Amino acid sequence: MKSYRKELWIHTKKRREFINITGDIEKCLIESEISEGLILVNAMHITASVFINDYETGLLNDFERFLEKLAPEKPYSQYEHNGYEDNGDAHIKRTIMGREVVIAITDGKMDFGPWEQVFYGEFDGMRDKRILVKIIGE
Repeated sequence: MKSYRKELWIHTKKRREFINITGDIEKCLIESEISEGLILVNAMHITASVFINDYETGLLNDFERFLEKLAPEKPYSQYEHNGYEDNGDAHIKRTIMGREVVIAITDGKMDFGPWEQVFYGEFDGMRDKRILVKIIGE
């Protein structure tokens, strides 16, 4: 069994962004030379997420509105966490959207449904953050 590990670095321009990282994961798969196995992709920061969904701008905007209704950024005072930091909402948004995804690999390709793409969700951005890509298989 072979193993491959790579960290991808993200620096968003805004506090909250959704970034399609499917192409980056495909490059990692090619580099790994693994044709059968599994890919783990996870956000290595507690205020960021990795998830799979459709790449459609309206849907990404819907996620933003939905998350902001559930855990609004302001007022900062509504979160007990917000003493030293102001990112209590980001921790909740990450929990809702999830930490990681696992993708099957068959014949050197990611096993996706017709519209599936991998996204990085940032909820407390504007600084360097990491994404772990771990691929195992043959």
